Amino acid sequence: MTLSALEVNRLKQAPAVDGVLPAIHHRWSPRAFSSREVSPATLAKVFEAARWAASSYNEQPWRYLVGIRNSETYKKIFKTLIGFNQGWAGSAPVLILGAASTKFSHNGTANGSALYDLGAASSYLTLQAAELGLATHQMAGYDQAAARAAFGIPEDYALGAVIALGYQGEPADLGHEQMVALEVAPRERKPFKDFIFSAWDKAADLA
Repeated sequence: MTLSALEVNRLKQAPAVDGVLPAIHHRWSPRAFSSREVSPATLAKVFEAARWAASSYNEQPWRYLVGIRNSETYKKIFKTLIGFNQGWAGSAPVLILGAASTKFSHNGTANGSALYDLGAASSYLTLQAAELGLATHQMAGYDQAAARAAFGIPEDYALGAVIALGYQGEPADLGHEQMVALEVAPRERKPFKDFIFSAWDKAADLA
């Protein structure tokens, strides 16, 4: 018997650590979304969080194309997704495509931090969404060339991820054995020793 949305959400919660923002532990990436729409006011709060992300020279290079279900923007983003992602992402009421200007506006030189800054803004976005009870799932699986052509995105903008956003739905509604298995699988994360170093490949002591 497939777990319910509530049961899966409980399963996916990261262990609480005192002093760490709860939204960080609450955020995870479902593929099952409910049909419930996201209000414009709620969506504005999500992007307000992204607006205040740090960026090199305060450039704020991020740009977001926001598609609401049934809009032309939504349809264009959806068409660029790979088949597997199309199999579930169409249930999300919002699809977002992120891009970043790769040139500084004040002097036209290359901004090597553009995608990094877009990622930071998107992290703020996903955490604010979690705080509001929303779910997000970020996807690299889409045709960037098709997306660029569909929206006329200039070549000096780098493309980031597509983000599906909405409210968590029932895993059983995915109707695909592999997707359901992914939805109900426990989460795993690398231990500190695998990514926090005092020298290259030498674990830092944070005890």
